[in-house]
Amino acid sequence: MTGVDPGRLDDQQLMRELETIHRGRHNTLLHGSNDALRAHNERMALLEGEYLRRNPRRSIVAGRTREGARQRGPGGA
Repeated sequence: MTGVDPGRLDDQQLMRELETIHRGRHNTLLHGSNDALRAHNERMALLEGEYLRRNPRRSIVAGRTREGARQRGPGGA
């Protein structure tokens, strides 16, 4: 694994890591090697899993659920 174990990061460090990995996601998908994409996927899953573990009651925006998407209808943002 590359990077610090997400469980060892404080909340601020974890958020910074998540922001960084999400910013780089599109570029890695389009231009990274298969190995780079695999490593990116693994690291992102670890970071996101740690975030979810720490925030089991995070706020959920209604529009970001399946029901909310259905209510927006086709082409809704």
